[in-house]
Amino acid sequence: MKVSELQKKIIELKKEKDVCIIAHSYQSQDILEVADYTGDSYKLSIDASKARNKTILMCGVRFMAETCKILSPEKTVYLAQPTAGCSMADQMDRQLISQVKKMYPDYAVVAYINTTAELKTICDVCVTSSSAVKIVNNMDAQNILFIPDCNLGAYVAKQCPDKNIKLLNGGCPIHACVNTDDVKKARAMYPGAELLVHPECLPEVVETADYVGSTSGIMNYAINSDKKDFIIGTEISIAEHLQYMCPDKNFYILSQKLICSNMKATTLMDVYNCLAGRGGEEIVLDNATINDARKCIDEMIRLGG
Repeated sequence: MKVSELQKKIIELKKEKDVCIIAHSYQSQDILEVADYTGDSYKLSIDASKARNKTILMCGVRFMAETCKILSPEKTVYLAQPTAGCSMADQMDRQLISQVKKMYPDYAVVAYINTTAELKTICDVCVTSSSAVKIVNNMDAQNILFIPDCNLGAYVAKQCPDKNIKLLNGGCPIHACVNTDDVKKARAMYPGAELLVHPECLPEVVETADYVGSTSGIMNYAINSDKKDFIIGTEISIAEHLQYMCPDKNFYILSQKLICSNMKATTLMDVYNCLAGRGGEEIVLDNATINDARKCIDEMIRLGG
């Protein structure tokens, strides 16, 4: 079956079954083309909560589907590919952070949205890469335990010098794999191109960038810039999507190491099979988890608004 034929069947099925398809920006182009909403994890959760459909199909990873369920408990939420997890979200659990909280009882726990629903239940506030600096600055707490990404945490700490921020050894292994040698090589290959990187990258890589921001921030910067050449320091799919969106500009990947196997696990066929009732996994969370995890997300909305 041709890709276009499969996409047509998916569009027909989602209309027939009243399903809203949401896809993270790291998904492949063929999936984005059949999605109702695309973007970063938090934006997708908000989009899903506002959608009138009673069923949500997440093309992304598990913590994203969980966040959708937390914000829309009355809706049925499916993860298109059940094996799609997140290496960062799985690094720290409720038991570990509960022990750390006992060691630092006067610290407020700030959880990156890339965490499990279970872990969010014991955190004070949730943040995204685009809202982290604003939220931490707006917090009354002076002492902050930032989890799980120490690179994003280091970036936030630099932007919030008045806060005492403690970091743990965790983070995105994909973004953390690029180094300054990769930057030098890319700069040499594409002289004059601006380097746009995600704050999950190592601090020494972040310091070399012309722009630092979230996935959506990087995309918006490149789209609105009057420059023509960009080196993209986040998951390689973003360079591809930007090339489709801005064919008159040039987008280069910082490193071929920036490939997320979990994001690549979802295929267009997975989307079709889930809609056809032959695949996917319904996300089920108990009411206590939903209610407790929702508190730190509501606090994120309050402080980041």
